[in-house]
Amino acid sequence: MADASEASRVYRHFREIFGGEPRLRAGRATRVRTRDDSENQPFTPGRDPKALGATLDGLSAQLGWTGPLSQHDVLASWAEIVGEDTARHSEAIAIEGGVLQVRCESTAWATQLRLMRTQLVTEIVSRYPGAGVETIRFQGPDAPTWKKGPRSVPGRGPRDTYG
Repeated sequence: MADASEASRVYRHFREIFGGEPRLRAGRATRVRTRDDSENQPFTPGRDPKALGATLDGLSAQLGWTGPLSQHDVLASWAEIVGEDTARHSEAIAIEGGVLQVRCESTAWATQLRLMRTQLVTEIVSRYPGAGVETIRFQGPDAPTWKKGPRSVPGRGPRDTYG
């Protein structure tokens, strides 16, 4: 029967610790905790539910996500920024160090967009100030590279060995 009393004593002890009735001890004055329930009263200021968008905006600002989210918005809305016709011939691919990189269908489109660079940067900065875009780099289509390995000499392509 000693095991049963030991088990019941442990059970009562756990119940005290994890939210059961408090045990009154003889000889000690019991302290009554008072809580400030002014925050939990209904119809007090600050108790109204908040909109999900406002909560997410606050969370993203707190975690420092506003810059990366603005950059993603710039990349996602490239067609809206430059127009549908231009977007069919160009694609915003990345933003690194304040430079928006745009890949163009041809060198002619890259040249045309370089002439519009100031207008496009102004548009992006006014719409997405948190994106941190300072300039735009337009590149033509990818050309084949002749670089083989880390020790290649820059500026020299394939050489004719028979001439």
